[in-house]
Amino acid sequence: MSAKKTLSREQRRALLATPAGWLACGFGSGLTPVAQGTFGSLAALLPWLLLRELSLPLYLLVLLIGFGVGVWACNVAGRTLGVDDHRSLVWDEFIGQWIALLPLLIPALLPASGFAWWMLLAGFVLFRLFDVWKPWPISWLDRRVKGGMGVMIDDVVAGVFAALVLALGLHFLS
Repeated sequence: MSAKKTLSREQRRALLATPAGWLACGFGSGLTPVAQGTFGSLAALLPWLLLRELSLPLYLLVLLIGFGVGVWACNVAGRTLGVDDHRSLVWDEFIGQWIALLPLLIPALLPASGFAWWMLLAGFVLFRLFDVWKPWPISWLDRRVKGGMGVMIDDVVAGVFAALVLALGLHFLS
């Protein structure tokens, strides 16, 4: 099956029938007919609104556990679909988006007025930009690393790039 092909009804059922598939497809957000990565990134914003209340060490622990579970879930889901990185697998967007928004949890980076919704929008757009554009080494990782790790790692790096740009932007604005 090509990574571009739409899922059949049976493949959708197979994904949603297991915890690994449910998680890998971002609780169903990756099953939209178009722009799965964008919808996955948007869906990731909802739990982030709760996660942002965590302490920074606990948030980082959630990211680490989410990454490890994501490698497993995307590996299982990819085997179910017969494709390493099908576009419906969007848990990597969740983790990448949460990494991109990391600077919004560091009070020293925020302006004196504190958090504003435009910052969330900026983090979202930056992550999507790096995830779609795939500058080196993201493109290299995307081509070379396979399985669940391959699904996850390029979005982690895209999230790091987006977080760095967001942090720099916040620094210069404050």
